[in-house]
Amino acid sequence: MNALNLARLTEKPVMSPLAPRGIERLMRLKGDLRLGVPVVLVANGTAALVVAIEMLSTERYAALTNGGSLAEMVVTRHRAEMLGLKDLPDADALRMTIPPHSTLAWLMALADTDAGVRQLGAGSLAVTPRLIAGQTIHHAAVALAKSAQLLPSAIVLPVEDGQAEALRHGLSMMDAAEVLSELARERVQHPVSSALLPMAVSEAGRVHVFRPDDGGIEHYAIEIGKPDLTAPVLVRLHSACFTGDVLGSLKCDCGPQLHASCAAMAEKGAGVLLYLNQEGRGIGLANKMRAYALQDQGFDTVEANHHLGFNDDERDFRIGAALLSRLGIASVRLLTNNPAKVAMLRAQGITVAERVPLEVGKTSQNASYLATKAAKSGHLLK
Repeated sequence: MNALNLARLTEKPVMSPLAPRGIERLMRLKGDLRLGVPVVLVANGTAALVVAIEMLSTERYAALTNGGSLAEMVVTRHRAEMLGLKDLPDADALRMTIPPHSTLAWLMALADTDAGVRQLGAGSLAVTPRLIAGQTIHHAAVALAKSAQLLPSAIVLPVEDGQAEALRHGLSMMDAAEVLSELARERVQHPVSSALLPMAVSEAGRVHVFRPDDGGIEHYAIEIGKPDLTAPVLVRLHSACFTGDVLGSLKCDCGPQLHASCAAMAEKGAGVLLYLNQEGRGIGLANKMRAYALQDQGFDTVEANHHLGFNDDERDFRIGAALLSRLGIASVRLLTNNPAKVAMLRAQGITVAERVPLEVGKTSQNASYLATKAAKSGHLLK
């Protein structure tokens, strides 16, 4: 990349009121990745085309690997470890040069789009790659894929002139460090609408809808009765669970916890249910079903997440604290078995006057799931 092009990428642009802000450009990148469209990331004078492997088409794969440049694949450390690779460098994002003549099917298997390959050397994975520590662009590529609720595996193709590539193909471009900064930033939750909603547990109910400043999916605060804000409010931070809350799944205790929380609030006369749209501990329903398929093969919940390349828990409980602050709630009695929720609320300035246990929903089908929550995630279960 020549000095002129580098200056174009690093100089501070003149911002128009109509120009997209950093978070808005980030959302464009996430949308493109979910559609299988490559994006351009730049960092420290380097640039690369990035595309999520899960969404990669045969045509685009051929175009990416046909130009003479050596494309790389990036995966998370969790994924590499679950593939049985040893002597890995100390980094969360690991990259390898894609061997010549590698097929898209081989890459898909390496990313485990079918959630079925336990370790390298099995089935179609006949070549053992050597992984080295990724740089800023590789870390941003993995973080972007996670944020888009795609498998955290991507192709990274270094290019000489990122801006020229973006213009040539009509692609979105962003600085990788800015991507990581925006992804880490706590989202501002804006109130959108509010209305009375009589419910089975309480005729005095009200639903508040909040939209994050990245334009992403909304979260909900449900008032049951009329909470007294001068005293600790009975509160439940509940992450969306389509399978448990709607379908009555016996594989988890989410549905019973939701209903028991609402019943406890109704019995007390007031409370607030925060319904956070962070399905599958933040990995999304599609990846959650992949994890379920792995659990059917003998993995526990944490191992299944790691196998796919995710952390134990990808949720952001700062959202709950932000919603409580928006509602004027400073002190809570928190319905939870999860100490991480208590710690996060306290770190965000919310007083947790009491942790109220939720000992419900135990079944023969979820005994192993609950044992893993206690042993590996620190949940306080009796």
